[in-house]
Amino acid sequence: MLRALSGLTTRGRCLLAAGIAAAVCSLVLNERDLLRVAIFVVALPLLVAAFISATRLRLGAARALRPERVAVGAHSEVHLELWRSGRLPGGEVLLEDGVPYALGSRPRFVVERLPHDRRVLLRYPLQPMMRGIQQVGPLRATITDPFGLCEFERELIGHSRLVVVPRVVPLWGLPGGSGAGAGDDGTVRLHAGQGEPDVIVRHYRTGDDMRKVHWRSTARRDEIMVRVEERPWRGGTTVLLDHRAAAHHGTGPAASLEWAVSFAASVSLHLRRSGHRVRLVNEHGLTLADAPGDGGEGYDNVVLDALAALQPAHQRDITLGHDPAESQELIAVLGTVSAESVHELSRYRRRGVRSLAVLLDTPSWSGAPEQRAAATEDSAELLRAAGWGVVIAAPQSSMPQVWSELCRTGSNRGALIGGAR
Repeated sequence: MLRALSGLTTRGRCLLAAGIAAAVCSLVLNERDLLRVAIFVVALPLLVAAFISATRLRLGAARALRPERVAVGAHSEVHLELWRSGRLPGGEVLLEDGVPYALGSRPRFVVERLPHDRRVLLRYPLQPMMRGIQQVGPLRATITDPFGLCEFERELIGHSRLVVVPRVVPLWGLPGGSGAGAGDDGTVRLHAGQGEPDVIVRHYRTGDDMRKVHWRSTARRDEIMVRVEERPWRGGTTVLLDHRAAAHHGTGPAASLEWAVSFAASVSLHLRRSGHRVRLVNEHGLTLADAPGDGGEGYDNVVLDALAALQPAHQRDITLGHDPAESQELIAVLGTVSAESVHELSRYRRRGVRSLAVLLDTPSWSGAPEQRAAATEDSAELLRAAGWGVVIAAPQSSMPQVWSELCRTGSNRGALIGGAR
């Protein structure tokens, strides 16, 4: 009963106090009619509180996110279904769903009369502005009686997971020799060894060219076997993302780290869709995602989910201890790097292997003057001297432009994007 009384509103408490005062007065004045009124006034909020307390557990709700994975700046929609069981009448229901600030405003709904024979469908939009694993909820309902005397709050649904992936920008073109692991031209190599051990065979099918019959396997198996056509093999590319907090500037969606994450996602998906095996690693060479070429949309989600959950690292310097690309082509997306970090990046890379870098002019993201910081230019020159192709990117740089310039750099050419030198 005490729990039921805790749900009384200000109106209900005032009515209860007035009833008690009237009862005291009726006893003092010996007025039976006033006592009857007092009993009714006291009983009304108590009965309503007991009724609401008994029926509030009969509410049910369901939440659906459509879609459950959305890119930064895109739209998602939340569908809520509310119902009640039993035939007892219900009062007004106030719904409030917990929505983080990065997803938009917190929605509130008022359902005046909740029918017992059907579900009420409610919708509200989400427009995430920051990547990450966001939690929507909990959904809380405040149930009020028709007289406004009593209300109870109840959590109907817990949290739902919304994956906000970085924005992916369409890119065009590939660096010369991309995926071959070296600087020479030609993106496709045949994975064909010499001799019989490399031959792949299968059973003969109607319509197969008889010139492809592999007679040695046919004689050994006593069945007609044919050679499988050798497929072109594309090399791999490693995308290195520097996500150290000390290497980036700015806050929120306009931070340099968010630009770097979006660019790394765009490059990784562009290369994978071009048939390359893509490894995404951090500044310490640890694998964040590994997506084989021609793997379908599911492998895109592997990369995007890894970047959605990525948090800034607290290490101040780049430490590797080995070649992060494992002798493959390397495309590094870097923030502010010191001379020691440049040495750590280049010391394990052979000159014959293609190494490209997008170097973010991070002081520009913090509102510094437009002219390039001396430290950024010095780091770029050190990378170029080590045989890297370098492009410097600023906040106003468009990602397709940066990528096009990176494709033209070659192994010993640098470029400046987004402003005058």
